[in-house]
Amino acid sequence: MSILRKLQTTFTVKSGSSVSFTFTCQNPEKHFVIEIQRDIDCVSGRCPSGELPLQPSTSSLPALNKTFIWDVKGPKNSALELRFSFPRLRQIEPQEESCSDGVSYSIHGHLDASTVRIGTFCHNGTVSQIQMQERGSLALHLPWFDRRNLSGFSVANRSSIKRLCVIESVFAGEGSATLMSPNYPGGFPEDELMTWQFVVPAHLRATVTFLTVNVSNCIKKEERVEYYIPGSTTNPEVFKLQGPQPGNMAGSFNLSLQGCDQDAQDPGILRLRFQVLVQRPQTDSNKTYLVDLSGEQTMSLTFELRPDRQSQSSGCFVCLDSWNCSSNLTLTSGSKYKISFLCSNLTRLRMKAEKTITCADHWYCYKRPQLLQVPENILQLPVQLYEFTWNLLVPKERFSLALVPSQKLQQSTNERFCNTSFNYLVASNIPGQDLFFGSFCPGGSIEQIQVKQNISVTLRTYKPDFRQEVSRQGLTLSFIPHLKEDSIFTVTPDTKNKVYLKTPTWKWVGLAPLTSVSWNISVPKNQVACLTFLKERTNVVCQTGRAFMIIQEEQAHTEEVFNLEDQVLPKPSFRHRSFWVNISNCSPVSGKQLDLLFWVSLSPRTTDLTLIIIAVVGGGALLLFTLGLTICCVKRKKKKVNKGPVVGIYNGNINTQLPKQQKKFQQGRKDSDSHVYAVIDDTMVYGHLLQDSNGSFHQPEVDTYQPFQGPMGDCPPSPPLVFSRAPTAKLTTEEAPPCFSSESENEPYTFSHPSNGGVASGNTDIPLLDIQKPADPGE
Repeated sequence: MSILRKLQTTFTVKSGSSVSFTFTCQNPEKHFVIEIQRDIDCVSGRCPSGELPLQPSTSSLPALNKTFIWDVKGPKNSALELRFSFPRLRQIEPQEESCSDGVSYSIHGHLDASTVRIGTFCHNGTVSQIQMQERGSLALHLPWFDRRNLSGFSVANRSSIKRLCVIESVFAGEGSATLMSPNYPGGFPEDELMTWQFVVPAHLRATVTFLTVNVSNCIKKEERVEYYIPGSTTNPEVFKLQGPQPGNMAGSFNLSLQGCDQDAQDPGILRLRFQVLVQRPQTDSNKTYLVDLSGEQTMSLTFELRPDRQSQSSGCFVCLDSWNCSSNLTLTSGSKYKISFLCSNLTRLRMKAEKTITCADHWYCYKRPQLLQVPENILQLPVQLYEFTWNLLVPKERFSLALVPSQKLQQSTNERFCNTSFNYLVASNIPGQDLFFGSFCPGGSIEQIQVKQNISVTLRTYKPDFRQEVSRQGLTLSFIPHLKEDSIFTVTPDTKNKVYLKTPTWKWVGLAPLTSVSWNISVPKNQVACLTFLKERTNVVCQTGRAFMIIQEEQAHTEEVFNLEDQVLPKPSFRHRSFWVNISNCSPVSGKQLDLLFWVSLSPRTTDLTLIIIAVVGGGALLLFTLGLTICCVKRKKKKVNKGPVVGIYNGNINTQLPKQQKKFQQGRKDSDSHVYAVIDDTMVYGHLLQDSNGSFHQPEVDTYQPFQGPMGDCPPSPPLVFSRAPTAKLTTEEAPPCFSSESENEPYTFSHPSNGGVASGNTDIPLLDIQKPADPGE
């Protein structure tokens, strides 16, 4: 029977009839379709043998798009087999894809009175045959210019398959096939079973990957997939639809999809789209690697595809226990794993690891530093490590964290990028706190990073040669007493390079509100440091509170305080001693955030010749004046008495400044002699003028003060409670807040107090000559 149809107009030609017709329009192939329907009865006899011909032949039909439809019936409880000649078929999504040559097959099965679409197929695939229970239909769609006379398939009777259908897919070599469940993207029939048979050469390996999975609402049974895998002693192997699927399977295997009894009120949809990849095993496929995480408690290791490498045709999988393979596999702590790789190019894979370190026993943690280093058995794997993250947790307001690198670190900035194969990314690990302390790499000047609360430290690699630089990685973690600052950086600048430093979360969202950060910058005694800021103003606008910066040099009596909201930042300045830079933020207005970048450069310390000449001339004049005055006074005294009292003589080369309170710096003047002074009997210098007539004279008496050996704090400058909004305010620090020192020895005081207690600890205005009695050297 033939049908000629145009829109709602249908012209039917029954078998045994002969008709003639003409077209009144140009290009009728754009408007008309010919459908030729045939019935094949395999119940009363054998099915027709060989490839079915197209009747009537395409040469005797008008040049229109054609659809040949065959309805095939077989004996009850038997199967009908549709076998396709070469080229084999490739399944497509009918609403999403089309065949490049315009030739397609639509195949349907039957369940009682309902019809099930097995699938739509094009040429050039792997599907070689489809079996259906009792009855099926096939439609061949041809474009108007195709003149073929054979259908491309044959029909045969087979024994019962006791399931909806069986689809056979044959791989002659390496390749891939994407297949879908019946009715896709609609739902798989309720409580039905179907099977895919994959024929794979024994020397190749096959891996199954589920691309799209949906499950229905089951009230009886369980939806699942079952595999018959060569060499398995527990066939069938049952897998969950939403779990990992097997891979690295050698030779042919079967995959079956089983539905369930669905909820009548809310049945849901069971559908599956998956890919089978067949490839040649690589050298590493037969090599097994041992990953020992049995000694770890809170660690995981994940293998995954690189985001930019997923579009390649060949697969890349990590296999656990033979054929349990996946392109995304996570190993957890507490066990040992044997893994292998099925991948033509291992650079497509990468590893990510994560470990949590917390302090359960506070005293135990305090005494035992821990080394943050990538385990050796992970570095031996043939996959590049992308990142290793340590989550560091401390008891709130009890301990803080200190990180000391095996090699001093450099902070990555636009002015000086890290050019190493790996970086350390340090960020807050407190939910809701957006605080990124920075990116750091070996080869800089940062000796220590102290952080107040929980953080994450991520070692991230950027170059394949990380394995050659692995010796440079390593951070020593220590639990220290609780800090008041959010972070403290200890910096010893390099004499050859500038040290660039920036506030946390630079140019992203700015320094977090109410955050305080300090830098403890050491200056060698034979060097001078130049402190320079990138901008003149910060442009921060405070909603509440004040943002300020404090700069304090070691042994300086005042702190330089700058209001960052109103004032201009200081111009480049020279610092002859070690100093602190402290930046404290307010609660800024959105879009007016605080971020600062500054750098420190060192240069050799030089002496100004002009100052030397002035000092020499002035000192000489002062000495002559003092000598004359002394001689005059002595002669006048000799007229009255033969022996006078001991007189304290001022020595201009000795530091006569009163002792101040303890300062906050680790390094001071302990290596110089400026902290030693003496009270000298006048007979030591001018004794020959005071001789008696008998030639006798008094012996000199000298008391020398040694430096105080007590402890000294090392905390950063204290933020002032109230300060002037003038351009620059100089405040005298009255009392240093308590702070923790990680060093066993501290910088001694550079001044000594008299033992008689005649000067209060806070009073610095009493002149030296008010001291009645010098302290003993032992005090």
